[in-house]
Amino acid sequence: MGLSFAQSAADVGRLRQRLLDLDAAHLGLIIKIETRRGFEHLPEMLLAAMASPATGVMIARGDLAVECGYERLAEIQEEILWACEAAHVPVVWATQVLETLAKTGLPSRAEITDAAMSERAECVMLNKGPHILDAIRTLDDILRRMQSHQSKKRPLLRALKAWAALPEPQFERVATRDPEARRAVAAV
Repeated sequence: MGLSFAQSAADVGRLRQRLLDLDAAHLGLIIKIETRRGFEHLPEMLLAAMASPATGVMIARGDLAVECGYERLAEIQEEILWACEAAHVPVVWATQVLETLAKTGLPSRAEITDAAMSERAECVMLNKGPHILDAIRTLDDILRRMQSHQSKKRPLLRALKAWAALPEPQFERVATRDPEARRAVAAV
């Protein structure tokens, strides 16, 4: 059961009580952190929600950016990830992940980096679009490769393989009109 615009432990308590009244206490809770107040009260809300059989947190980054300022969003989402990891509560990374790819078929560079950073969450939410299957495949590829670099908030110091036989980029090809430059590229 999702709790949108969660502001306090009392909000979580009211939802849990309502679920009890409806004989639905077996349902898990997803606390959506969308406001500054929700962020500030996250520790208390986590404690209240953890009395449920299953609990998770969604970082609603679009609303948070508006509420807290875009320049603070990265810092706030990091703190949410840290708090949830300490509480052993899974996180949903949401809002505009690979959105341009899903809508137009071509991602922005920033979206690719954002998708790579989402590896620290247990779940990533994609928005629908005519190219959603491409977005799913791309996200799967990115997350599979990023798995060996990061375990939640702990970077892993593994052997670097990024420079070994890179596959052809999916979204852009480099072309040159200079015949000498083409021969140099072909020789590599």
